[in-house]
Amino acid sequence: MSLRPGDAESIGGYTLLDRLGNGGMGVVYLARSASGRQVAVKVVHAQYALDEEFRARFRQEIAAVRRVSGAFTAPVVDADPDAEVPWMATLYVPGRTLAEVVEKEGPLGGQTLRTLALGLVEALRDIHQAGVVHRDLKPSNVLLAEDGPRVIDFGISRAADNQSLTVTGRLIGTPPFMSPEQFASPRDVTAASDVFSLGSLLVYAATGNRPFDGASPYLTGYQVMYEQPRLDGVPEPLRSIAERCLDKDAEVRPQLAELHGMLLTLSDSTAPAPARPRPATPETVPGSGPRPRRGRRRLVIALAATLAVTALGLTTLHRMSADGTDSGTAASKSSTAAVGLPTDWRPWRASLLTAKTGEPLDYGQSGCVAGGTTVYCAGTGFTVTALDAASGRVDWRSGTSPETSRPIGVRDGRVYTYVKPDSTQTYITRRLVALDAKTGTRLWEHPVSEDRDAVLFDGGILAMDEHATHFVAYDESGSRLWTTPASSSVGDACTPAVLGGTPYGLCTPADDPTKDGVALVHLNPAGGTAKEVATVPTGAVPLGMVDGRPLFAVPKLAAGSFGPGEDQPYTRLEEVDPVGGGLMIPLPGTTRGTPTMVKGVVHFVRPNGTVTAVRVSDGKRLWQRETDIENLSTPVYSAKFDTLYFANRFGRLLALNVRTGAVRWRTSALQNPGDSTDDTDPYVLLVKDALVAVAGDTAFSVRPDRPALPR
Repeated sequence: MSLRPGDAESIGGYTLLDRLGNGGMGVVYLARSASGRQVAVKVVHAQYALDEEFRARFRQEIAAVRRVSGAFTAPVVDADPDAEVPWMATLYVPGRTLAEVVEKEGPLGGQTLRTLALGLVEALRDIHQAGVVHRDLKPSNVLLAEDGPRVIDFGISRAADNQSLTVTGRLIGTPPFMSPEQFASPRDVTAASDVFSLGSLLVYAATGNRPFDGASPYLTGYQVMYEQPRLDGVPEPLRSIAERCLDKDAEVRPQLAELHGMLLTLSDSTAPAPARPRPATPETVPGSGPRPRRGRRRLVIALAATLAVTALGLTTLHRMSADGTDSGTAASKSSTAAVGLPTDWRPWRASLLTAKTGEPLDYGQSGCVAGGTTVYCAGTGFTVTALDAASGRVDWRSGTSPETSRPIGVRDGRVYTYVKPDSTQTYITRRLVALDAKTGTRLWEHPVSEDRDAVLFDGGILAMDEHATHFVAYDESGSRLWTTPASSSVGDACTPAVLGGTPYGLCTPADDPTKDGVALVHLNPAGGTAKEVATVPTGAVPLGMVDGRPLFAVPKLAAGSFGPGEDQPYTRLEEVDPVGGGLMIPLPGTTRGTPTMVKGVVHFVRPNGTVTAVRVSDGKRLWQRETDIENLSTPVYSAKFDTLYFANRFGRLLALNVRTGAVRWRTSALQNPGDSTDDTDPYVLLVKDALVAVAGDTAFSVRPDRPALPR
């Protein structure tokens, strides 16, 4: 293919000569170095160059190829993943792909097939010895050079010792050449997955047909997971070898050394098999098994949605079946529970960024709080912005703080937030502020502690005074309700908390918060009278109330630590009886993540996207789901749809069945969410049934059942 208008003349000092190929993620050029050596230069598409996650994946590809050194791969010559447009140069291997050869000349046989098979086994041996799983071995990724095949394109390979990158919610691979485990558990594929793909590839090379070839990618995925391969026309002994490679059980497939010995038995003179015709109509479902029964249709739908995301890279519903997938979706539930959206609602997005400057709050707590059909959001360049939940229209903005600090809450026509003084003001501490919810007008303010957050309780708002020595409660008018000294038998370093609408204090020793635990102090809402009701272990996280008793998650802390981290292990739940005593509920195994309680179940969300549900009453693990979407927010729960919703820092949304953990749907990333994705936490809430999420510098809204991300 010739160069096109708009193509660069050179990349990284390499003169571009021609186009070799164009894929969904980038373009591959034939290029020449200053010394005259020919190379293949892979250049990332411009739209992905701005995606830090994609850059990280591209770095991984470069690292993977550099780790692999063998006669049957193309080595890296040069690369710059940090360039404005990332690129990688590999040694140019003259030759056509296996796909091109079979398409134009028909199946391979004899010495050509034997050389291909043995060469691919040796290539996989080199790849696996380097600790890499290729994960996308297919005809278009195999070059047929004069001296043997070359395996190329490590774009979705994965090093065995590499930490998982954030993923987009897509399955990764090419359905007819993927292994069952790539559909079932894509994070956990091993070298055996490449052996399965090799089996499919050799069948294709020998017959011109794929062993799994449904009328659609969706049905192909179903066949890979549940049906036997079509091996018509595959000659022995290759047929028996392919059957071993294509075993659904990864542990039963042959190791590469055994496979090499088996392939040595292939004849040099075997004639190519005649290619069988492909299915003529979509109703013809290839495969040795029967057509899927109605009861199995859910599994096909699951693969359909998953593969739709793979193929299209769009915001796509991900319908799943009962073994990790959802047989009852939010959409199906909406047939009996109509979606209630704000009047004239439509999908929207709004920037949470302005050019205003001021003293930074430095909290990095992105997100919004809802009041009626308005959401009040934090952002950069203002203190609070009010957005119409139906359209994303900015109704007003207040303040000039250039860093984000999520509002405390909305109640009785007031938005509660913080402001920090600048050089023009006389006070020197942070202030608790009440704004008029309709206009943004500042109604009142009071000095409060710099680092102890205020909370709304039933009857007022609770804060610490500016010296952090007293609890102080205000009503909606800003009048002081009461004040109470911050003290306990454990210590007087206290912070406000609210459990079941009731105000509490959590107090630790001021000199060493790692010792003596945390005192739970009940504060009478009417007069502020303090009563110490229990001491819980250091670092215990308050989750809410269960049958009138405060519930805590108790972490296993490292020595010298006094607070849990993002991937904190927890050992037990602890119910506190205010009358005396309590209940300790052991957690199963090593339970990690940030805990949130919903309907008597605690959901632990790990940074890697794993969500674990544990029943409060007995500590039983109800389900665990590896979502493959990293950096998820705490969930928001919809009782109408029986669904937990999450957002991640790139603007991906995820919906899980609250009862089973099955994925109802997920979306791709939001386009250009802003520069603060690494510095702010994602957030999601419901306004009526509309989802409103924040990622980076952007707020956006989608339906709960048919999410389509706004551009």
